Formats: sequence, structure tokens, C-alpha cells
Amino acid sequence: MTVKAILEQKGHDVLTLGPNEKLSEAIRILAEHRIGALVITNGDRKIVGILSERDIVRVVAREGGAALDIAVRSAMTPKVKICNENHTVNEVMEIMTRGRFRHLPVEKDGLLDGIVSIGDVVKRRIEDVEREAEEIRAYIATA
Repeated sequence: MTVKAILEQKGHDVLTLGPNEKLSEAIRILAEHRIGALVITNGDRKIVGILSERDIVRVVAREGGAALDIAVRSAMTPKVKICNENHTVNEVMEIMTRGRFRHLPVEKDGLLDGIVSIGDVVKRRIEDVEREAEEIRAYIATA
């Protein structure tokens, strides 16, 4: 199973924000859409960072309430791990586990093409395991 299959099921839509927007706007979007991360782009879907709830907690712990007025670029993670549509579910799980993050932008031709979350990956992996178990049961029943 690949990232392409996940995106075909969930879609390619990704909420993004520019790096010069205020952190308060990022927080509003995250809360309104009940999501855990925003991909930061420079307007042409070129990925320049990612802003997660963890990033926000770190900057608020450091800056207090004043953090709400800082630019997203000061809080985001600028070195973004990415994947492409050909990555397998297992490869994506390994990238996320090794990096200790829950959201992985998908890039195609150098531009943002989607995003996969740990929830997407776990859901797909459970579906695979259930399908494999059913195939084994069917094989045993016909043997």
C-alpha cells in the first residue's frame, strides 16, 4: 500500500499558511479545523516549513502570551521531512517513528501535493492486516 492510495481515498487538500502570518491565526485555523499541523508554504505550494501543536507549545512556553503576535516562521519547523506518492505505508511509518512526528507532507514535482497523518497510516495498516487475515482464513477454509 502506498501514499498514493491513501491520498486517492482521503484527497489532496491541505490547509496551508504563509510564514509571515501571526501565530494567533495559525492557532485559530488549527482549532477551527480540528487538525494538528499546518504546512507552511510561500504561496506557490512550495513547502518552507511545518507548524505543529508541539511547535506552538514550545514557543508559548518560551515567550508566554506574546507568542501569539510572532510570525509563524519563528515557531515553525523549517526542515520538513516529506514523502512522495510512491512511499509505502511501512516506509512512512518508519519516517514518522524515527522523526517522532505525526504529520508528513507529500510532495510532487517539488510542490505540496497532500499530507498524511499517523491516523491515516494506522488506519490503512489495520485495513491491510484485516484483509490479510481474511485471506488466510479463506485459504484455510478451502484447503
